[in-house]
Amino acid sequence: MSHSIFIENDTRQYMNKKDTPGECCTKDNHLSTHWDKAYTDKETEKLGWYEKEATPTIELIEETGLAKDARILNVGVGTTTLIDDLISKGYSNLIATDLSAKALDILKERCGKESVSYLQDDLTNSTVLNTIPQVDLWNDRAVLHFFLEEKDKQSYFDLLKKVVKVNGYVIIATFNLEGALKCCGLDLCRYDKDMISERLGDDFELIKNFDHTFINPGGASRAYVYTLFKRIK
Repeated sequence: MSHSIFIENDTRQYMNKKDTPGECCTKDNHLSTHWDKAYTDKETEKLGWYEKEATPTIELIEETGLAKDARILNVGVGTTTLIDDLISKGYSNLIATDLSAKALDILKERCGKESVSYLQDDLTNSTVLNTIPQVDLWNDRAVLHFFLEEKDKQSYFDLLKKVVKVNGYVIIATFNLEGALKCCGLDLCRYDKDMISERLGDDFELIKNFDHTFINPGGASRAYVYTLFKRIK
C-alpha cells in the first residue's frame, strides 16, 4: 500500500516542507489500510456509499452561488461521482482529499488533473490541509460520523475552522439520529443539525438543513441529515 502524499496543480507549493512521502497518516495506518482495501475489493459502483448522482450536494453547492472558480474542498472524497458532476458543470478549482491513496488513484485516473488537486491527508492529524490557502467551501458527505473519540472530533472541527474563509460555506452530510450504527465495518457517531451547529459555534450560521434517505447499491436505506452553513465571522 502506498502512503505517498498526492499534491497536484497550485496546491503543491503549500505543502509543509518538513513532510515527506510516507509521513502522512502514520497515526491511522490501520484506517488507511482499511479504506485502501475497501476501494481495492469493490468497484466504485458496488460500494455501500456510492451515489450515481450526488443531487443533494450539488443542489446545496449551487445554492451558495459560488463562482465556478471557487476553491471547493471535498473531504473524504473517496471515488465519488460528485467530482465528475462538478467538472461537467464548469467548476475548475476543486480539491479532493482522502485518507486512502487507492481511492485518490482511482479518482485521479477517472477525472484527470486539469480541474482537481489531489491530497492525501488525515483530517484528525493534518500535515497538508492545514498549510493550504483558505477555501470557499468545505464539503463532507459521510466522513464526520466516523470520528468517535473527542480528540478526533475536535481536530476535525479545528481544521475546518482554519481552512474555511469568512463568507465561505460548509456542507456536512452525515448519518442522522435514525441512521445506521455502522458503515464499512466501523462504528459511527450520528448527528442532528443542532449537534453540528454546536460544534461549529457562533462563527457559522445555519442556512439550510434537511433529512434525506439514501438507497445504497444493495437496496438498503440510509438516513442522512444534510446541513449548509455560512461562515459569518
